Amino acid sequence: MQPAGDASGFGGYGGGSMTDLLPILARPGETVCLKEAVFRSGKSDKTLRRWIGRFGIGWQPASGGPYAVSLVGLEMVRHGDIEALEMLRSGDRSSPQVRRYLDFMGLPVD
Repeated sequence: MQPAGDASGFGGYGGGSMTDLLPILARPGETVCLKEAVFRSGKSDKTLRRWIGRFGIGWQPASGGPYAVSLVGLEMVRHGDIEALEMLRSGDRSSPQVRRYLDFMGLPVD
């Protein structure tokens, strides 16, 4: 696990663009709009937009439309747990490292 910090504290992660990353598959109820993500994380809109681009934790379902942000992905980035984020991105919801976040947030593993 990498140390926590702001968006600049993630070493060389995210050198590519958001389109280089596989999307994080999220179930209904596991995403929020950008405004809600800002509120929940306590970070600025600018920081969240940077994290969306750098870590691929959000997407715009339609061009110019509102962002959908993965709650679990947001929590992982907020805590600097990029290893867990990549496990989640690969579809692994049952490993202890990912399950810890799902349990914390009251979300199902299956």
